Amino acid sequence: MKKVFLVFLVFLLTFGGTVLAKDEVLIGLSVANLQLERWQKDRDIFVDTAEKLGAKVIVQSANNDDLLQVSQVENMMNQGADVLVIIAHDGYIMGSVVEEAHANGIPVIAYDRLLMECDLDYYITFDPIRIGEIQAQYLVDKKPKGNYFLLGGSPTDMNAHFVREGQMKVLQPYIDSGAIEIVGDQWAKDWSAQEAMKIVENALTATQNQIDAIVASNDSTAGGAVEALKEQGLAGKVLVSGQDADLVACQRVVEGTQTVTVYKPIKDIATMAAIMAVSAAKDIHIPTNGTINNEYKEVSTFFLEPIPVDKTNIVETVVKDGFHKLEDVYKNVPRSQWPKVD
Repeated sequence: MKKVFLVFLVFLLTFGGTVLAKDEVLIGLSVANLQLERWQKDRDIFVDTAEKLGAKVIVQSANNDDLLQVSQVENMMNQGADVLVIIAHDGYIMGSVVEEAHANGIPVIAYDRLLMECDLDYYITFDPIRIGEIQAQYLVDKKPKGNYFLLGGSPTDMNAHFVREGQMKVLQPYIDSGAIEIVGDQWAKDWSAQEAMKIVENALTATQNQIDAIVASNDSTAGGAVEALKEQGLAGKVLVSGQDADLVACQRVVEGTQTVTVYKPIKDIATMAAIMAVSAAKDIHIPTNGTINNEYKEVSTFFLEPIPVDKTNIVETVVKDGFHKLEDVYKNVPRSQWPKVD
């Protein structure tokens, strides 16, 4: 976090104030879907930061409709966007807009979801492979033997596949040794909690409730898994991972029905993405710290570090950062069990 805000400060001191005001930047922010709490937070912080840098932002949500998202991005170009920041529903489909953007002299930044098979300018993300590793490692540390169910995210989202890659890096040795058996492996369309619930209901029936851990790839799918477990009286008995530190997931963590979530400080990624967008629009070099292959090239990438969160560190992470309030996280827990904070 300190590194991000140091970059932010240097940027403001170098390019801020009157320099930006003389040449206002118009940013097109295309969001796959704003129904999830996670993306609402990203949008708000991104827009606030961009406006402080003297930019204006057009925000549109496609409600997970690929053709609509393409149309919205084309409309942003027609409105004179100087740079595009895209949170894609389908990384392959949205990759097709990059060539058109470049033909119009518009750089493109992929935000937390990689655009595939295209000459993408920049990518910013919390390392999705690392997220998968964190999820799986936390579960195997708790239960190194048993029946595991793999609950993937949206198959159209490349991040879901990267997360799975990370999970399998950790799980494969346990599978090879016979300590862990994978009793099911399915993907939830659009990261849907409802679909995840149905998938886990069917898995519990097929295995006669013999599941020890569910490697859920985000908090929405984890929520669906927990609801299915509740129906069988298994919530809190079966380990469940997640990511995003959504409020309801944090509530489940302190209640004991979700084992772990992966916190991705949204303030960091949204702030840095806004800085990158203004920089790219002004043809200012953007320092990055890695690359990732999008099946066209090695894309210059800014990776941020995700943080595993459980009962033991939820106060010092999501609460301390102001991501959620203590009283909101613990509202379903008797006050006598709330942690004491200064």
